[in-house]
Amino acid sequence: MNCIKISGPNILHGEVDVQGSKNAALPILAAAVLIPDISVVHNCPKIADIYHMISILEQIGCKVRWEGTSLVIDAKEIGDSRLPKEYVKAMRCSVVFMGAMLARRGEITLYYPGGCIIGKRPIDLHKKALGLLGAVFEEAADCIHAKTDGLTGSTIRMDFPSVGATQNAILAAVTAQGRTLIEGGAREPEVTELVRFLNCAGAKIVLGKKGQYEIEGVRQLHAVEFTVVSDRIVAGTYLLAGVASRGHILLHRAPVWHLGSVVEVLKKLGAKVTASGDCIELDAGGGICPIPYLETAVYPGFPTDLQSPLLAALSLAEGVSCVRERIFENRFAVAEQLRRMGADIQISKDTAVVCGVKYLVGNEVAAGELRGGAALVIAGLCARCETMITGCRYIDRGYEDICRDLQCLGGNMELMT
Repeated sequence: MNCIKISGPNILHGEVDVQGSKNAALPILAAAVLIPDISVVHNCPKIADIYHMISILEQIGCKVRWEGTSLVIDAKEIGDSRLPKEYVKAMRCSVVFMGAMLARRGEITLYYPGGCIIGKRPIDLHKKALGLLGAVFEEAADCIHAKTDGLTGSTIRMDFPSVGATQNAILAAVTAQGRTLIEGGAREPEVTELVRFLNCAGAKIVLGKKGQYEIEGVRQLHAVEFTVVSDRIVAGTYLLAGVASRGHILLHRAPVWHLGSVVEVLKKLGAKVTASGDCIELDAGGGICPIPYLETAVYPGFPTDLQSPLLAALSLAEGVSCVRERIFENRFAVAEQLRRMGADIQISKDTAVVCGVKYLVGNEVAAGELRGGAALVIAGLCARCETMITGCRYIDRGYEDICRDLQCLGGNMELMT
């Protein structure tokens, strides 16, 4: 079993490039199904979830190949409308194939998506949105079948700004007959990047205010070449690692324009943050300040995906912090593992109270999901002695090579096989 060995404590310093965005690339790969031609996706991260997505594309008839860090997808012929169970169960994002396949093939059968254990992620919002466009659903014990005799534009009012449901509605609407208006949709960069990709391929989507999307259906999309934005969650993870270690780091190819709320939190933690172009510099040598109260929120608020790495940093703050999780109910699962390293974290329903300690101590810990695994890496970098982290397969779902990147920043760590 692979594990990450970290010898600490480390004070991070140095420079590193930020990889392409996982959460932007995945729906874009699903969107390639809509294009009966070639899609070239540059800056695609080589992570486990992308490889799962490629396997699904190949299973339904696409031809896919890597050219460096670019993916070339030939979707001229789509055959099978049933998605392979093995890869659907491996990641939540497979659900965005629903909108794309309904638009391209008129039907899809997929098993209920899997992924991490961070909380309930019902697909009711997806079904409601697609149903308004003309999809009909049949459910079995472990899978769902959707079909349509033809998608037609409609007005969709989202009960909650779900990223996946908004993406599914957009994917289904771009070639639907007539006009679609989505109100109250998600505004995350991963949604707007999907819109950029589709518009580059000939879609007619106009972004309005407060999650409004106006879509005029087109007959067909055309070949496209597109560069994926850098990953804001990976950038945030490394910046929080810099804070926790009281280091001085520089990120290149960072999506600075997507990190507004994260930068605000970094400054509250006591770090000096400066940005220029696509570079962001962090100096956290002055210590770590506690944050009296913080809530996770949909974009542009502080992202739930960075809540676990934030807990690791707050474990070493000079005072008491309070973090409320508003998105996923099981996002505090990593707290138990952090406590094994000496962190003082108390959980009450949706709120964590973190009393900063002077130091953490290395231990054997296990990642149970993606962002919690990243939090354990941050804790291990700052802990005294040696930390061994198992469950690396979760971390591989979102970080191309977290050991390589943090070694560039001076981290004493390695992947053990």
